[in-house]
Amino acid sequence: MAETGTGGGPSRASRVTSASQKAARGGARAARAGAKAVNGTGRIVHRFTTASGAGQTGLSNLIELSIAGSIGDAFVVIALAGTLFFSSSAEQARGRAAFALIVTIAPYAILAPLVGPMLDRVRRGNKYILIGTLLARGLLCWGMAGAVQHNDVVTLLPAALGVLVLQKAYAVTKSAVTPRLLPSGITLVSANSRFNLASLLSTSVGAGLALGIDKVFGDHAGGAAWVLRLATVIYLAAIVLGLRLPDRVDELTAAGQPEAAANGAAAEPGRTTTRPYTVPGTVAAPRRRPFAIPKLGPAVFEAMQANATVRLFYGFMISFLAFILRTEKFGHISDKIALGGLAAAIAVGGIIGTGVGSALRSRAPQLLIFLVLAVSMVVTIVGALIFGLAAVLIVALAATIAQTLVKASLDSILQREVPEEKRSSAFAFSETIHQLALVIGGLIGIAMSLTNSGLTGLTFAAFGLAFALCALLLSRRRRVLRSHPARPAGSPG
Repeated sequence: MAETGTGGGPSRASRVTSASQKAARGGARAARAGAKAVNGTGRIVHRFTTASGAGQTGLSNLIELSIAGSIGDAFVVIALAGTLFFSSSAEQARGRAAFALIVTIAPYAILAPLVGPMLDRVRRGNKYILIGTLLARGLLCWGMAGAVQHNDVVTLLPAALGVLVLQKAYAVTKSAVTPRLLPSGITLVSANSRFNLASLLSTSVGAGLALGIDKVFGDHAGGAAWVLRLATVIYLAAIVLGLRLPDRVDELTAAGQPEAAANGAAAEPGRTTTRPYTVPGTVAAPRRRPFAIPKLGPAVFEAMQANATVRLFYGFMISFLAFILRTEKFGHISDKIALGGLAAAIAVGGIIGTGVGSALRSRAPQLLIFLVLAVSMVVTIVGALIFGLAAVLIVALAATIAQTLVKASLDSILQREVPEEKRSSAFAFSETIHQLALVIGGLIGIAMSLTNSGLTGLTFAAFGLAFALCALLLSRRRRVLRSHPARPAGSPG
């Protein structure tokens, strides 16, 4: 007969057995729910990436590969941020933030003069370049995990630089091959916005997971080492997605087919943007020198100038506001809540910007660029006039939307206007200018934050945007006038 406790209740062993069975059933239910959530998320992601014919051309495979890479990149950022750049005081944070911004320029010293021209010479094998960057990032992350664990800065910093260079090499190659996978129902602006939205969401998810892992395994070195080890697993697993890329990533546009028309943009009469195949027996064009800046057309140069302006504005506002919210008081709201609002505004702005860019399906990206500049200027002026926490968050939201839309438009102009044999160099040069503008804007924002005056910073940004917009409009007017010579006197109107 089973032994009972006081009052004839169940024995201790029975209670333990019952609790164990309940825990097992609860664990099984949790596992089934987790598996169902993962499968459901996977189906949603697959529907998103294959929409509008992207599944038939292979664009969906490239988007899914980029999602996996972005999650791995987020793990690396969280691990390095916790290891190298974490500080508590505002004075230390300014120095660390400035150092972090300057360090991010280093990969571009290699990207623009070396990596871009090298990728231009690749006629076949873009699939394996994309896969190779993932494999190399995974191996470097494994080495960084050991370096973090043993506080080996000599190994950590070169490996981190290598990961940054490989990330940019992947981005340049991805942008160069995207037009080859573009369905007829998607424009380049829409496709680039889809990439940006996927990257933003996957980076946010990856950062949240990495922070959780860092907490579970212990803050600082211990947690960062495990985050980097799991980043290795993510990068290596992504190789499977890379092997599913179609052979179209290495196919050139057929000779005589205007690439702009193939990408959903109207081709100009008499103008072909494709590189014709070399006829056997003819002399090939001379190779470009490694350190030569690619020659860019006026439309591309104008878009790059506008993008640099918006990127300066974005870098300035984010750095400036991050420190102003720590020093300037907005009633009884704490600085942590204000900074949380800033982070939320940046996240929401990224989602809105990519969503708007994808929905517009714009075939006139130049017009979109000028419109975004004008709206950003107006929002910043209004924010300076009614300065407060709400105004600060709205300006941060506008800056994030602006830089997302302008970057998507610039990428579409590069993909449409630049021939294939120069596209990688053009993207490498564009990414270099893009990052340099962000760093300069961020450094100016950190310097301006020393004034501890939010009104001063917003006024400065508004004047800067107004000056840049006027300069771009005047430059465009001069270019249009030069392209349309004046009629002779007495000619009929």
